[in-house]
Amino acid sequence: MILEFAQLTIRPGSEAQFETVFREAIKVLRSSKGYLSHELRRSIETPNRYALMVQWQTLEDHTVGFRGAPAFTQWRALVGPFFDSPPVVEHFAPSWGAV
Repeated sequence: MILEFAQLTIRPGSEAQFETVFREAIKVLRSSKGYLSHELRRSIETPNRYALMVQWQTLEDHTVGFRGAPAFTQWRALVGPFFDSPPVVEHFAPSWGAV
């Protein structure tokens, strides 16, 4: 399992509208091959910043499958207009030394 971490910075003042649209946009993600789960968190200190964590079966399910599919275009068409800057995305693998 791979964890995708995306830091989303939203245009100030559009947070409520972003959250409404996100509920629709996440349906596109959910239907993608390899999608397992997601969580969206809003920053307390910086209210227009969000942490989106998506669990994928494999890295390629996200980087090749989702990003190379029409679903990615749909996703970006829905949430992209709210971005104040490009998302910062990283992928994480399980750390076998963690408790």
